[in-house]
Amino acid sequence: MNNRDSQRRVVVTGIGVINPLGNDVETVWNQLKEGKSGVGYTTIFDASRFPTRISAEIKNWDITDTGEDPEVWKYRGRHTRFAAGAAKQAVGSSGVLDVIKDPRRFGVYMGSGEGNQDFVNFATMMAAGLDDEGNLDIVKFMNKGLEVLNPLVELEQEPNMPVGHMAAMFNAQGPNANCLTACAASSQAIGEATEIIRRGEAEVMLSGGTHSMIHPFGVTGFNLLTALSTNNDDPTGASRPFDRLRDGFVLGEGGAMVVLEEYEFAKKRGAQIYGEILGYGSTADAYRITDIHPEGRGAIACMRMAIDDAQLNPSDIHYVNAHGTSTTVNDRVETRSCREVFGADAMNVPVSSTKSMMGHLIAAAGATEMIVCLMAIRDNVLPPTINYENPDPECDLDYVPNEARETTCNFALNNSFGFGGQNITLVVGQCA
Repeated sequence: MNNRDSQRRVVVTGIGVINPLGNDVETVWNQLKEGKSGVGYTTIFDASRFPTRISAEIKNWDITDTGEDPEVWKYRGRHTRFAAGAAKQAVGSSGVLDVIKDPRRFGVYMGSGEGNQDFVNFATMMAAGLDDEGNLDIVKFMNKGLEVLNPLVELEQEPNMPVGHMAAMFNAQGPNANCLTACAASSQAIGEATEIIRRGEAEVMLSGGTHSMIHPFGVTGFNLLTALSTNNDDPTGASRPFDRLRDGFVLGEGGAMVVLEEYEFAKKRGAQIYGEILGYGSTADAYRITDIHPEGRGAIACMRMAIDDAQLNPSDIHYVNAHGTSTTVNDRVETRSCREVFGADAMNVPVSSTKSMMGHLIAAAGATEMIVCLMAIRDNVLPPTINYENPDPECDLDYVPNEARETTCNFALNNSFGFGGQNITLVVGQCA
């Protein structure tokens, strides 16, 4: 347990999102409260021959909406553009650029996915390099690559590129890192950025995540894992966390960014404070690449670690924003884990999955859902789990079914559990 009196406190002073439900925080929050879905038929590529033909895409947004020069951004990844849009909102709403005197005290820590996948050019290279018997002539393959590949486009596939671009946009010369722990990435980034401020290595950190896997390779991979819903006839009803008839998650995309500040620094400048990062837990299942431990040992330890770090008791938590993917295994094990952590009070702790509305944003999911927790605390409103129609005896908690709920919410817990067994939990609360 950390000693709250001796460590630097970390608060959130800026927030921003680019999301399937809208392209700013208030629009997304209002859509969530109304139980709206951002899922529809995939248009980014021709998915007509795929088992899954639905996704939650970003709509009606372009990098020019941020005031950036599109010529500068034309080779940069789709996800990097989302990060820029969300970061401009977050930094702009914080006002922190007006007070940062030493750019070395301003850092960036992100959980970003890989960039655009260059399928067409790779296929062209393979066609040039293969002979009639299927043997690969590596010289022909490479020569074709030198003809068709753009080095700037290829560079942007690297997961570290968004964090580099964000640092350049805001002259953030302090600590700079990216982690890619699958679905836990942006929550882990926020947790690690919090620790950087707690240790005194920076006053301000821009943190969050961005990702888009709505492309042939991403959809193929998740289809092979049988992780995606194939309910193509009912796009808006396909993501149904904790429902007995759930058949997988819906792939989404987007970016979510927050500005984290040391509390005294933010207080001195009179910054608007959205909430405080109170607790951070990080564990590994150490079990299997794709399956979480059936008893939820990593998730249980992670939640307890975050609650302990926040110097709270489980009974103090008013709301859990679940990882809640709408897969059979995740929802069952997460329910079991919540029951273990909250004990006799488990039925009194509302749990909801906003992935039911915006889909699964993969690396960007955790940061997005932490912002949702801050909005729930601000307005004392819990967003619902939509499409919850058929109770599952193995998922028997209060999932805030189908309609938002007004209730006191001072402390919220956000779970993010990634492939590979990475578990991240953040606890946020009002800044007292």
